Amino acid sequence: MKRSLGEHDDQDAGNDELEIDNRVSKSQLKRESHALQLLGEELVQLNSQQLRQIELPEDLLQAIKLAQTIKQHGGKKRQLQYIGKLMRNVDVEPIQKSLDDIKGISAQAIATQHKIEHWRQRLIDEGDTALNQLLEAYPNIERQRIRQLLRNLQQESLNNKPPKAFRELFKYLREFL
Repeated sequence: MKRSLGEHDDQDAGNDELEIDNRVSKSQLKRESHALQLLGEELVQLNSQQLRQIELPEDLLQAIKLAQTIKQHGGKKRQLQYIGKLMRNVDVEPIQKSLDDIKGISAQAIATQHKIEHWRQRLIDEGDTALNQLLEAYPNIERQRIRQLLRNLQQESLNNKPPKAFRELFKYLREFL
């Protein structure tokens, strides 16, 4: 049985529209591929301890470690392209989230940093009142260590020295907050 051309033209046209909607442009594919390659470059910049914090497939992890050892520009570029290719088969959202956490970009990391800065400033401004409140909230903190850092901080400011104790106080608070 021969069908006429007009019989299924409407149906075929509808299928063509679906195919057009489902296709991704070549430019879009290139942008996505480049974005994965850039993410791979960021992973290559991490040290081994930071890489352990991110859950990566074994083949991708090996490719990243190899890229870290390559010194030649051309070879490194090819390896980064290969990493981008491997990342096409991986869910990159958890990787990006872990990377943001490591870099301190996540909202939680920023909030924690602001909290530490707030306590440090209160300790400098209010002294023992703020220290008592801090110890109530975080009983594991050593009172004498905080007081020592605050005394060192005052001496530094009086003698116009670099803010070493200021940074140490921040690092110490970060351990507990």
